[in-house]
Amino acid sequence: MTARPDERRGYKRTNIRLPVFLDNASGVTRDVSRSGVFLWTSGTYDLGESIGISIGRKTRSRNFMLRCRGVVFRTEPHGNQVGIALRITKQFGGRAS
Repeated sequence: MTARPDERRGYKRTNIRLPVFLDNASGVTRDVSRSGVFLWTSGTYDLGESIGISIGRKTRSRNFMLRCRGVVFRTEPHGNQVGIALRITKQFGGRAS
């Protein structure tokens, strides 16, 4: 991926589909980075809204759930779903099962 001249991201994005559980909905990630996540969901959120999310990740030996809080800084309506760009503001750590 080549950076555009107006690119403002500080961290590389990784395109990956992972299950996401939000305060009042669920969804799936499109891409993630150390500072944010873009996800698709059926929930509705406002710009500037702070929401809690948990991102699931399955490895060979266990399931892992990363919990964090973030602020919505962009939304993209698309059919019956909405894309949400979320800037991570706090990470609570993960939980293995």
